[in-house]
Amino acid sequence: MKEYCITHEEHKYHVECRNMVFKNLEQTEGEIQEDKETQGDILQVFYFFDETQLIGYKEESRKKSLVAGLIYIDNYEEVLENMEEVRQSLLLALVERKIMKYMQGLDAIIKGFEKDKFLFVFEEEKLEQLMESKFSILDEVRLINIGNELSMTLSIGVGVNGGSYTENYESARVAMDLALGRGGDQAVVRDGDAISYYGGKTQKVEKSTRVKARVKAHALREIMLTHDKIFVMGHKNPDADCVGAALGIYRLSKALNKSTYIVMDKDCPAIEPIVDGIYRERADEEEDIFVTNEEAMLLKDKSAMLIVVDVNVPAMTECPELLKSISTIVVLDHHRQSNETIKNAVVSYVEPYASSTCEMVAEILQYIVDKPKLKNIEADAMYSGILVDTDNFVIKAGVRTFEAAAYLRRAGADVTRVRKMFREDMEHCRIRTAIINKAEIYMDEFAISTFDGENVSGATVVGAKAANALLNIQGIRGSFVLTALQDCIYVSARSIDELNVQVIMEKFGGGGHLTMAAAQLKDVSLSDAAEMLKHTLRKMHEDGDI
Repeated sequence: MKEYCITHEEHKYHVECRNMVFKNLEQTEGEIQEDKETQGDILQVFYFFDETQLIGYKEESRKKSLVAGLIYIDNYEEVLENMEEVRQSLLLALVERKIMKYMQGLDAIIKGFEKDKFLFVFEEEKLEQLMESKFSILDEVRLINIGNELSMTLSIGVGVNGGSYTENYESARVAMDLALGRGGDQAVVRDGDAISYYGGKTQKVEKSTRVKARVKAHALREIMLTHDKIFVMGHKNPDADCVGAALGIYRLSKALNKSTYIVMDKDCPAIEPIVDGIYRERADEEEDIFVTNEEAMLLKDKSAMLIVVDVNVPAMTECPELLKSISTIVVLDHHRQSNETIKNAVVSYVEPYASSTCEMVAEILQYIVDKPKLKNIEADAMYSGILVDTDNFVIKAGVRTFEAAAYLRRAGADVTRVRKMFREDMEHCRIRTAIINKAEIYMDEFAISTFDGENVSGATVVGAKAANALLNIQGIRGSFVLTALQDCIYVSARSIDELNVQVIMEKFGGGGHLTMAAAQLKDVSLSDAAEMLKHTLRKMHEDGDI
């Protein structure tokens, strides 16, 4: 039996098609049997069931079902701390009135349950209206200005089709966690397993309080004390921030007298200067701090825990199999979260406002009671991680970034040594200049260049540096360098502050930060990848998404 759904003249039918067998034309209807691999002539019988009214009732019921949502003010404390007391109450009243009025337009019930948090419910038929407006309340609140230095931003999480009101609320909480993990100032709608994003146009505001860092530091130390083996793992193709953060955690673990291993490809060109420095400083030590994926899988046991640094996507980690085989996992990262994230972590410290994971690790080390003493090369590596990820303290460098850098300088990091460590060779300098020279200015505001990196060591690093350099061109909002390497196209995307390159790279399955993101494209040529990027930029520009 086959089943179909068809529409005819505004009527909706459920159709069943059955094959019936008969031996001669004189058989009566009662003698005709349904075909069950019986030999004979076949008669196809169609049964039409008019379900117009039933489907109408179902649709009406769906529209009237309740959707749960949460609204958080992202930067409540940070906005108010630099305002006069009189204006503080006025600003809060304006923001609350704007939120209430907006929700009344949706016939929603809304209730504040903390000074900066609201819960709302409304009928599902209003959700489409909300999504079509791309949650315009985000822009309306951001534009409120009564002399405040910072704009207030909202995060919104909506849960729908959860099966029950409780499930919808839990879905809204998950959506809110995603919104906050991606930097705030955006709305996330979670419909079952499908997730939609709206907004996310501004940079995450740096938190002035370090309470969270202190809490996470104490939690991390307590967990590490209960395990004998500590594995530290970063992402594939590690960079300075990845290896620097791993070395910081390694030193903390050794200070707690734990067996510690860094699961990382030490032969990656991007971290070669740091690795060489480590082996020079550890010349008298027999133990190798780096292990391969295979060695890690053999060394792990029930007493092991895993600390993942500079990545929160399972598929992008150095050894995804290790994630599945170790139950105690801690995540430390500064990248915005996406749909795919490490979900079974006992401690997840993901802060998109941080300049780098090295900055986060530097703060954690300062809050450990028995402060570990960093070796010079470890302090250099962490300092270089901050330096590279901020492009020499130009991108995302906040007050806490400089405080972390000052701590590392006191711990033995040498600026001159770090600068020498990451100098370019002449060949890379020529290639970077050639990439910039062939760049195309698209739509008068995007710089796009391509580069075949097959025979170039550290090709992706050269491409990323070229993307950074292209931002120095006047009028450029975003730069994109596409590097072809081993049947894959690596896209490096950069911006200063006007463009969210993260949402652009997510269209290609990538991600990152508002000003720094990347993606990888498989089974596509360099020219086709460039055309795909141009098409995406034009469409997102026309839709008002960038």
